[in-house]
Amino acid sequence: MSHTAKPIAIIDSGLGGLTVAQELRKQLPCEDLIYFGDTAHLPYGSKSAETVTAFVRRIIRFLISERPKHVVIACNTATAVAMPALVPEFADLPISGVIEPGARAAVVAAGTKRVPNIGVIATEATIKSKAYDRAIMRRRHLAHVFLRATPLLVPMIEEGRTSEDPLVEMALRQYLQGMLLQKIDVLVLGCTHYPLLKPAIAKVVGPRVKLIDSAEQCAQDVARRLARRQMLRSPTASKTGEKNDSDKVESPAGSMRAFVTDDPSRFASLAGHFLQLPIDKPTLIDSHQLEKADAPSTYLRAG
Repeated sequence: MSHTAKPIAIIDSGLGGLTVAQELRKQLPCEDLIYFGDTAHLPYGSKSAETVTAFVRRIIRFLISERPKHVVIACNTATAVAMPALVPEFADLPISGVIEPGARAAVVAAGTKRVPNIGVIATEATIKSKAYDRAIMRRRHLAHVFLRATPLLVPMIEEGRTSEDPLVEMALRQYLQGMLLQKIDVLVLGCTHYPLLKPAIAKVVGPRVKLIDSAEQCAQDVARRLARRQMLRSPTASKTGEKNDSDKVESPAGSMRAFVTDDPSRFASLAGHFLQLPIDKPTLIDSHQLEKADAPSTYLRAG
């Protein structure tokens, strides 16, 4: 398999990373995607850094056999608490997350205001890590950053609740009340589940507040990284291997395969419900299969 034809792997605790998959499909339609939803252990946001790191380490080791050209940790919690340890551990495997792209976009959206007010909603673990706070302040020293843990939102989404659900709006109004009193200019949706509730969030904060979709920014970041490494799959392929335009044919749309650690049918149903992203029934991976794959973490590139 050529380097450019290798898949992009996406890791999340459940459904949220599908928002990244959806954005990647829009921006890089020829790429093959592999999605791993650790549905047996969601939500990650209420767990310790050590526990989340152990979960993600095992998933990466499992996915190494798929020969990914890039791994996206499409979970803000895992990006905040696990990536610092796992990037050096898997030094030969390109890994990126969602926090730096989201922070960068928030600073850009704040514009020229001397001291912008930037809000971040995320899981308890992400907020406790202060990863967004640090990432934003590195780029905008005079910004006021307001952080708010919103622990009910991920379980609500995983239950199948949508922006139209009155309980969702009630929870959002409670969580966002303090930030609105601070007159925030920008709100970062610091969990890849949260774009699924974007209509309700936009309704609560109003048109003046700019929303930063961490999933969208993450996908743009992955596209830039792959382009820089010349690893993007070409939209055209030559039938003969010669540079003759008449021989070139359009490559088929990229495929998407999914793995989950619990209840594949429910995952597939909710994925279609929220994202209108039909996927084949995911493959169930149990703890024994993950333990079996829990081998040395060296990533060997295929020739």
